[in-house]
Amino acid sequence: MLQNEMTKRLNIQYPIIQAPMAGGITTSKLVAEVSNTGGLGMIGAGYMTPLQTKKQIREIKQLTPNPFGVNLFVPNEFYVTEDQVQSANQLLHPVRTQLNIEPADHPDIPEFSSIFQSFTEQISVIIEEKVPVCSFTFGIPSKEVIAELKQHNIILIGTATTVREAIENEKLGMDMVVVQGSEAGGHRGNFIDEHQESLIGLMSLIPQVVDHVSIPVIAAGGIMDGRGLMASICLGAKGVQMGTAFLTCVESGAHKVHKEAILNAAEDQMTFTRSFSGKWARGIQNKFIADMQEHEMLVPDFPVQNQLTQMIRKTSSAQNNQDFMSLWSGQSPRLAKNQTVGALMKEIIEEANKMGVHI
Repeated sequence: MLQNEMTKRLNIQYPIIQAPMAGGITTSKLVAEVSNTGGLGMIGAGYMTPLQTKKQIREIKQLTPNPFGVNLFVPNEFYVTEDQVQSANQLLHPVRTQLNIEPADHPDIPEFSSIFQSFTEQISVIIEEKVPVCSFTFGIPSKEVIAELKQHNIILIGTATTVREAIENEKLGMDMVVVQGSEAGGHRGNFIDEHQESLIGLMSLIPQVVDHVSIPVIAAGGIMDGRGLMASICLGAKGVQMGTAFLTCVESGAHKVHKEAILNAAEDQMTFTRSFSGKWARGIQNKFIADMQEHEMLVPDFPVQNQLTQMIRKTSSAQNNQDFMSLWSGQSPRLAKNQTVGALMKEIIEEANKMGVHI
């Protein structure tokens, strides 16, 4: 059961992908260890420059001979007015004051043209470095980008939160699709359906997507162990993508406060917010989310709000202050452990074997 079309195409031993968590979590060591233990390690390059991406790809090549991939955020046009930025800055002013952030540290608003240029250069890096797998979040790239990557035999993986989005991924040329259930930590990958319409539980989403697409379906959202893997496969998925389970691993680059927050959290502490980035994301409730809740529909869209809160997140991390950190996590924190990637992978496979699957 664990050897299938997905494992063969990706050239991996087990149908397990480490979710590409952006922001420094997916260190070279984490990505390489996942690939070395039979899964597919993924670089979360969403916030990285092309040069940083190239450097990390080369580091990982020194640490593993096995396949790994890179994930990119698909750039989307955004519109922001000076009034919106001014209003958002006013909302954030008390937090900046509390953290002793100087007005001079306030960031510039990103321009779509520069974001798109960086994305284009990232694609070139992936091709030049012969990375075998490229996945996308926040949408599907252009037909031209897809064609260029396919010319170089790079396997493409899309992200969907609904059946409609999964169908669109297949139609436009993705080789596989990650279906992100509402349980998933971090940012939502919806790009056709709105936030509320995209909140479908994973166990409901998998079989409905499987019945409507012919490409391999990869399940994501709250999966932490062999039970989640087997449940997903029984429902028709070919494999799983796991984020929070790897985030608390020793090799992860997540801040120690972030790791500890997940390891000590309960499932009812998870919430959705768009206050940090302007895009809906799931994480652990904290002071910033609670204080911003009544204003969160007024903040600018991603990536503008993400830029405006960057120094807040950075400063609070430096101060080990979880009140103002984005503590992204899926809905199964009680299953998280502080262990090595090797130990986690071993546990998952052993658990799957105990459930009657022989690898």
